Parts: sequence; structure tokens; C-alpha cells
Amino acid sequence: MKLLVIEDDRETAAYLIKGLSESGYTVDHSGDGREGLFLATSGSYDAIVLDRMLPGMDGLALLGALRGAQIRTPALILSALGSVDDRVKGLRSGGDDYLVKPFAFSELLARIEALLRRGAQGPAETRLRVANLELDLLTRSVKRGDKLIELLPREFQLLEYLMRNAGHVVTRTMLLENVWDYHFDPQTNVIDVHVSRLRQKIDKQFDRPLLHTVRGAGYCLRPGD
Repeated sequence: MKLLVIEDDRETAAYLIKGLSESGYTVDHSGDGREGLFLATSGSYDAIVLDRMLPGMDGLALLGALRGAQIRTPALILSALGSVDDRVKGLRSGGDDYLVKPFAFSELLARIEALLRRGAQGPAETRLRVANLELDLLTRSVKRGDKLIELLPREFQLLEYLMRNAGHVVTRTMLLENVWDYHFDPQTNVIDVHVSRLRQKIDKQFDRPLLHTVRGAGYCLRPGD
């Protein structure tokens, strides 16, 4: 397996190269964002480990350029910036995982292994289907049968999460953490409102409901009985 480490701090880079090499990986290194982007565009790496703050080109800008060029090499971001907003920004910029400095090498290694296993499963899905409901992740469109359904961004995120967990009960806590990125309960009816709106759009004009309330537990997206 071949990894690309893009890290400008010499001590950190040496630590990563030594540890990853001893773990059986072939490692290339760059200490500059622009050079790192040039190397990464070769597409010959199984995963990329990159610092967020780099000379020449910021790590998030580097990721954006890669994803814009349709290069999907899994990327683990390393950063001293560890707030929720910083982590979310990193993941939304194209990162597949985010690890805050200082870090334990054993955790970094485990995260790289997880990224590589995920990549070995083949290309990521671009369409999700449950019965005759289809969500296209590339065009950000939703249709049921031949009917195009217009969703607001949050409704789209909610439906995507439900479809990825089709057939399983999804709790309020799961929705708060994975759709709203809340790690606490705001004690509002935000979930109920959005689920109700989504149900109106995907179920109201169709014979068989797909979005079911599981009383006392949560919600489940599945074909009706």
C-alpha cells in the first residue's frame, strides 16, 4: 500500500514516515501544499495524510482541488484545529476523516486502515434506492417513480441518512448527531417538523408509505407492508 504524507512540520513528518514505513507502507512525503497537490493528482496513492495548514496551498484548498478533479483518494486530515466547526469544515471540504493534533500513532494507524478498507469496497454509491424512491447524490435530485421531488438541503440530508439506514430504526439521537451535528438534545421539535415535511413530500401522493414512525423508538424508511 502506498501513502502520501503532506506535512510541513519536520518532526511530525519524520514521525509519520518512520511509523508508517515500519507498519509496512510505502510512503512519499511533501512539505508543501502545491507540491503535495501535484503528487496527489498522479492517482497512484491508496490514501493521503495531510496537514490542514500548509505553505504554498492550504490543506482544505488542496482537497477541494483534488475532489474537483474527480480524484477520490481517501484523505485523513491532521490539524491542531479541533473544534466541531473545524472538523465539519474539513470533512465537507473533501476529507474522509479528521484527526486532531497531538494524536496517538496507534489511532492514526487504525484510522488509515479503516479508510483503506472502505476504499477496497469499490466505488462509492452515487444513487440510493428504497422501493421506487431514488436519491441521486451527484445531481442532488430525488424522485419517486416518475415524479421529481423537490427537497430543501436539510430535507435531502435527512432522507439520505434514512435511506442509508433503510430497514433499520433510526433514533432521534442518531438524527441529531448525523444530520444536524448536535451532540446534545436542543429540546425542540426540529426533527418532528422535518420528518413531517419529508413525509408529505415522499409519501402523500403515493399508495404505499415508506417513512414509518416506530412509536417510542424513532423512524424507519422501508416499503409498506
